[in-house]
Amino acid sequence: MRPRSSIRSLALLLALTLAPTFSCTVQSASRAGEDELGVFIRESYDKQEVQIPMRDGVRLFTAIYTPRDRSRSYPILLRRTPYSVAPYGDTVYPTTLAPSETMTREGYIVVFQDVRGTYMSEGTFRNMTPHLDRKSGPQDVDESSDTWDTVEWLLANVPNNNGRVGMWGISYPGFYAAVGMIDAHPGLVAVSPQAPIADWWYDDFHHHGAFFLPHAFNFLSSFGVARPEPTTQRSARFDHGTPDGYAFFLEMGPLMNANELHLNHRIAFWDSILAHPNYDSFWQARNLLPHLRNVSPAVLTVGGWFDAEDLYGPLNIYRAVEAMNPDVFNALVMGPWAHGGWARGEGASLGNVTFGSLTSPFYQDSIEAVFFRHFLKGEGENTLPEAYVFETGANRWRTFPDWPPAEAEEAFLYFREGGGLSFEAPAAAGRAFDEWVSDPARPVPYTQDIAIGMTREYMTDDQRFAARRPDVAVYRTEPLAEDMTLVGPLVGELWVSTSGTDSDWVVKLVDVFPPDAPDHEGLPPGMRMGGYQMMVRSEVIRGRFRNSHESPEPFVSDAPTRVRLPLQDVLHTFRAGHRIMIQVQSTWFPLVDRNPQTFVENIYLAREGDFQAETQRLFRSRDLPSRIRVGVLPARGG
Repeated sequence: MRPRSSIRSLALLLALTLAPTFSCTVQSASRAGEDELGVFIRESYDKQEVQIPMRDGVRLFTAIYTPRDRSRSYPILLRRTPYSVAPYGDTVYPTTLAPSETMTREGYIVVFQDVRGTYMSEGTFRNMTPHLDRKSGPQDVDESSDTWDTVEWLLANVPNNNGRVGMWGISYPGFYAAVGMIDAHPGLVAVSPQAPIADWWYDDFHHHGAFFLPHAFNFLSSFGVARPEPTTQRSARFDHGTPDGYAFFLEMGPLMNANELHLNHRIAFWDSILAHPNYDSFWQARNLLPHLRNVSPAVLTVGGWFDAEDLYGPLNIYRAVEAMNPDVFNALVMGPWAHGGWARGEGASLGNVTFGSLTSPFYQDSIEAVFFRHFLKGEGENTLPEAYVFETGANRWRTFPDWPPAEAEEAFLYFREGGGLSFEAPAAAGRAFDEWVSDPARPVPYTQDIAIGMTREYMTDDQRFAARRPDVAVYRTEPLAEDMTLVGPLVGELWVSTSGTDSDWVVKLVDVFPPDAPDHEGLPPGMRMGGYQMMVRSEVIRGRFRNSHESPEPFVSDAPTRVRLPLQDVLHTFRAGHRIMIQVQSTWFPLVDRNPQTFVENIYLAREGDFQAETQRLFRSRDLPSRIRVGVLPARGG
């Protein structure tokens, strides 16, 4: 077997042999501390920094990198970001440029822009700027209009462009790419939103109303610091004083203590979160999906199956564009990656789980570069399918003409007596149930490792530590006689009760490896794959929002109540000899803040006395069946 670095170099060499490149002389010697790609960028591109005026007079700081080879024209690649276009200065160059090394070497005019109100750009920054469907004058601006004005200026002022512009961005920049394709400038012809934020009620900070505490706190305590004047400096990261996030956030107590103990009302958006616990107009205005109805560029939306931050965004932006723009090219890519993993690292593994190949270079060279090369340069056929999706478990790429695949067959996994899980519904009537005590003072941890925040690996973590707790209900099938592939959306349909008046419900889909599963290279000391419980998908709902995200309501104590929980999509094969497992719990800490389990109007203002241990029940009878709705992909021959 070749070393991974050699395989990557071979793959890149092949890609560059087959793809056109722009010529230039590159010195063989590198400056100290600068890799070969950094040298290539510095010696192959000219850099210019400009302030581009928007229609309302605000100027946005923009860095432009233009190939020095003037023998042909080039398309423009634009990334708009709130995270800084550093390094600043006409003579200072980054070590990466285009979305991949392949595209950097092929030659594009690459443009980075600080969005309004961030770093060196003028104006006022607004998180997830609400989109204006109607604009009556030059003062009606949003990210769509800023994108139009930027594209217009670039095409008119950057020499040697070919009249075509593409956009890309990962995470928050993915949002700016997605919103930029609404009412797009005619010159913007290809857009790739990657791990885009679509709606902060589902992405990042909230999952069905449950608050992802360490992610929001750690991100906003730095990013949320006000920048009253233009600056090139990043805000310092918050110092927790400990690597143990479980201890830090538990000792903080009720969420309302965060300001008194740590933030001191310095983070305006944190205060906005606490003031808007429900899906009111504040959050609805920050939902991009309803506005994706006038999209003209070709779209390649990219996401990771194990993206702890933005899994909802790519799946639902793809669906929204597909539903409202039937005539545009609109494709989806989902790979076995953590957040942004396709752009950093080789994508051969995540945590303890291996994927059998270098998935990131494959995506960069065989999907992303092909998309932009075709639509921006007019080179090569557009052979990309509607959906290019990695099948975890089987560890292979698959293509589909639609997503989810039309051939998927609906089925239900029922919770059964004795911790069983079956595709057969319970036959016995009545109110059979399993129960446990959920105690906010001793919440179930989301990982067995010490971590101050949300780890990239938690979505593939071994769940044996949770399965052994008395406050986690566990259900599993018998070992499978043959491979089974689950595909498309998963939906939990639970019948539950609580002795309190509020509760969270967490559902995890787990792949249980057989006891003799072989180990693979790269496992940490002491880790074995025999009996490994790989989390495949997980989700949480704040029970008060079971019927409405806008109007929360308490539970009636001890009354059986139906809770519906969408878990997002999968494409995962449970191999023969493996088991399918479902885990259900009511705390997931500190990933999700603690529900006091006592209904209060604003859950973020709950006080210490509101936090109470309560008895939870999960019903599993013919009359009150708890189940998971899944799609099953028929086995293919060969």
